[in-house]
Amino acid sequence: MKSYLSGIQPSGLLHLGNYFGAIQHHIALAQQPGKHWYFIADFHALTTVRDPEVLRRNVFETAVTYLSLGLDPEKAVLWRQSDVPEVMEIAWLLSTVTGMGLLERAHSFKDKTARGIKSSVGLFTYPILMAADILAYDADFVPVGQDQVQHVEMTQDMAGHFHEVYNSEVFRRPECLLPAAGAAKKVPGLDGQKMSKSYGNDVWLFESGKKLKKRIGQIVTDSRPPEEPKDPDAIFLFDLLALFLDPAELKSLKDAVRQGGEGAPGYGHLKGRLTEAIDSHFANARAQREDFLAHPERVWQALESGAARARVQARAIRDRAFAACGIR
Repeated sequence: MKSYLSGIQPSGLLHLGNYFGAIQHHIALAQQPGKHWYFIADFHALTTVRDPEVLRRNVFETAVTYLSLGLDPEKAVLWRQSDVPEVMEIAWLLSTVTGMGLLERAHSFKDKTARGIKSSVGLFTYPILMAADILAYDADFVPVGQDQVQHVEMTQDMAGHFHEVYNSEVFRRPECLLPAAGAAKKVPGLDGQKMSKSYGNDVWLFESGKKLKKRIGQIVTDSRPPEEPKDPDAIFLFDLLALFLDPAELKSLKDAVRQGGEGAPGYGHLKGRLTEAIDSHFANARAQREDFLAHPERVWQALESGAARARVQARAIRDRAFAACGIR
């Protein structure tokens, strides 16, 4: 039986980019046969989140989001990273066989420091903890986007170094699981750039009502009137509409905008349709979220149950690694 693992960093409210970029894929994957492991990476979040109350709230909100969107904790193990301390022990073992050069080549460290994040030791050794997260659960596959492939490759390298140093095959070699060709969806933010909370151009996936309407109204458009013919492929608003509308309706709107003339939809109409589509798409999940918020004990119970299952697996891998290097 194949095993799949992915981590979710609780950096804030999850937005449409998170949903179409990862969450939707995670939940769909969990419906397939196999072992499915999903952890909320609160240790990783400490490299950027400094407020303890914010971190606790983000962890809870991340768990609520996944559960509300349909992740079944009976089919997939969901837990907090910090509830499985064996991973930190594995991370230390990996750090003793990992060369500085490997970490210095990490794209994520360069990207984050370039964006102004403090260059801490934790940020620098981030890939080691990530490798431990993967190796602790004998993961066969790690669902990632193209920009995260390096993390899995570094994990392969660290496992190989450990095996070479101790002449023992302890860890299972993980492989990347990339989205199927054409499955990756572009999710622009309100300004047309990649949607990101750090850019302030995101849309919370549970936003609704007047707040959602106001947020969608902030999508950047030009001042051309509705009747002026336009190239819909050059209007990033259509990239957002494509996430929610069926192909026939999307084509009809594009054709009308391309033709222009009297009765052609303007930007206001398109934003209104997007608002309706988002509101409808997440309606059931919002209702589930309200139910979980009314019964938070169900959320914590799911996380605690998941942590217990995750610890059994991680402890077994930790013990194999300890035995290989002469501890215990």
